Amino acid sequence: MRDLRPLEEKLGHRFTDRGLLERALTHASATSTHSNERLEFLGDRVLGLVVAETLHARHASESEGALTVRFHALVRAEACARVAEAADLPTYVRLAGPGFESARARGAILSDVCEAVIAALYLDGGMAAARDFINRYWAGMFEDPGRGAQMRDAKTRLQEWAQGRGLPAPAYRETARTGPAHAPHFVIEAQIEGEAPQSGEGGSKREAEQDAAAKLLTRVGA
Repeated sequence: MRDLRPLEEKLGHRFTDRGLLERALTHASATSTHSNERLEFLGDRVLGLVVAETLHARHASESEGALTVRFHALVRAEACARVAEAADLPTYVRLAGPGFESARARGAILSDVCEAVIAALYLDGGMAAARDFINRYWAGMFEDPGRGAQMRDAKTRLQEWAQGRGLPAPAYRETARTGPAHAPHFVIEAQIEGEAPQSGEGGSKREAEQDAAAKLLTRVGA
């Protein structure tokens, strides 16, 4: 693995245990025993706590529902992948094979790596190190995450579209799953009463559901 000191500068933390950072950057395709999957699990929770804490402090007059909309916009995979790009994580990710196979795969991998790096910062430097990184790289999104439909994810928008027409909530059904356990590919079908089903694809069920919902929204002109 290349010299990690420039990355540490971008992260704003000099690691005592650099092995934590190395593991955070290691995708499961490169090793089945020392990948970043467990760190990803922890980092997702740390990110959620810091984002919830920040939103609670910044938007004291907003309801739980409004805060929830903001929260999901800030912790979704797309936001994490954007931060990964800004922090130059793609340069350091350890993968099997030549590199990212597609834009969709790149986004999923970088989202996971970003969460794993947050966990590594937390384990090595405590909550302060993780919070500093999140506050710095999420600063623009905290200031202007977008409003209205652009702030809500596709599944939320589709549900609101259905409710506005007196229809039952959208239903989602897994129709296919391919690929190895460390890099699965899902096909999910979104269904709304009165509309033909719409399929979506992704590296996780959540991503595939979002893809299906977004495509269905486009089709119905919402």
